[in-house]
Amino acid sequence: MRYWVSLIVILAAAYFCGPWISRHVPSEYNPFTPLAITDPPNLITRYKLRKLDNNPDECLAALKRAQTEGAIQFSNAGSMGGKCPLTNPVRVRGFGDVALSSSYLASCRLALSSAMFVGQVAKPLASQELGTRLVKIDHLGSYACRNVYNKPDARLSEHATAEALDIAGFELADGRHLTVLKQWPQTGAQAQYIHSLFAESCPYFGNSIGPDYNAAHANHFHLGMRWFGFCR
Repeated sequence: MRYWVSLIVILAAAYFCGPWISRHVPSEYNPFTPLAITDPPNLITRYKLRKLDNNPDECLAALKRAQTEGAIQFSNAGSMGGKCPLTNPVRVRGFGDVALSSSYLASCRLALSSAMFVGQVAKPLASQELGTRLVKIDHLGSYACRNVYNKPDARLSEHATAEALDIAGFELADGRHLTVLKQWPQTGAQAQYIHSLFAESCPYFGNSIGPDYNAAHANHFHLGMRWFGFCR
């Protein structure tokens, strides 16, 4: 509730002060400027991201700008029909110099949020906390036409709309391979890196679910776009 009240106040002030804001306020705090891949995950950035759900052309434009800046490699995947249709999904192939265990299908906003998370959190944290570069992310997939936990009476999973990515591990330039399953219960620098990644993923996604939530997530981080601020 506090988030929405704060956002309404900010947007109301922005509306009446629009011309002044456009001239004097930095892009990351300006609700009138297009989203940039380098924008920090503050309230204005989250507002811009949510707006993109209703504007696929603007979302794709932001994704193309991110690709031009070297933050992501993607291609248009084409809309899909069937039981779990996808409208204008993209296929993510990498994040700059960070490779993927395989490409994955994503909604436009999931692709953008993932690129921001990798560029602003995962890469710099590897250098700061482990003294080496992040070179590859191992994942368990994104798109799967199923209900939550594959239960017949459950709601449709975020994976059914390509709005969630399950991340399982991280490969470093010095040869180390860290996994959520192995490092999460441990202590030390490698475990701290994994825990820091999870904690700092929360502002970039609607929900971040990890090993402490339940046994089904013992080996991966579920990073999804639904809800807001659900981080467990």
